Amino acid sequence: MVEETYKIMKTTDRMKIVLASNSPRRKELLGALEVDFEVRTIDGIDENYPQGLTMTGIPEHISSKKAMAYALADDELLITADTIVYLEGEVLGKPANSKEAYSMLRKLSGKTHQVITGVTLRNIQRSHTFSCVTEVTFAHLTDEQIKHYVDTYSPLDKAGAYGIQEWIGYVGVTRIEGSYYNVMGLPVQRLNQEMKTFMDNENDTFLDNFIY
Repeated sequence: MVEETYKIMKTTDRMKIVLASNSPRRKELLGALEVDFEVRTIDGIDENYPQGLTMTGIPEHISSKKAMAYALADDELLITADTIVYLEGEVLGKPANSKEAYSMLRKLSGKTHQVITGVTLRNIQRSHTFSCVTEVTFAHLTDEQIKHYVDTYSPLDKAGAYGIQEWIGYVGVTRIEGSYYNVMGLPVQRLNQEMKTFMDNENDTFLDNFIY
């Protein structure tokens, strides 16, 4: 893992990594890979998606759409991401208000759902999109637990109205299968590997930055 991270760090000698997200969790997770990056966001990007997409296709589509909205310099590598919660065929995005957050958590209570993050890597030459799926199981949550979380924390900026790293995750999550960090909003282990592969497939301009 240290070796893989070092390879990515060396790409930043000549490439500028741009994270297209204001999410504090994504900033924290990308920073944990020990890469230098800047945050750049555009307001008003259409995040609608066509009907009939699979549960992985939805965040992949949105992530790719986000990536295409940015104008990039020759030396920039853009990272965009989108996370959804998928419960029995229903997509749970970010709640519009506290009432909707309460309703989402009530639906998740006592059930297993999937958290899917779509990620797009893009430079001026090409783009690559992938997704990561994690299964999360909640215990039966009481009305008091849900109300406490909604009233005390900030569920409105989170898909499915919860942050697994917060109180609700400690008291409510009984099982997780897959990447924990994916549930937080960015599958950093997979991202680390995909960034390496993306750069391996680039021309010599970028390959020169790798240490093998």
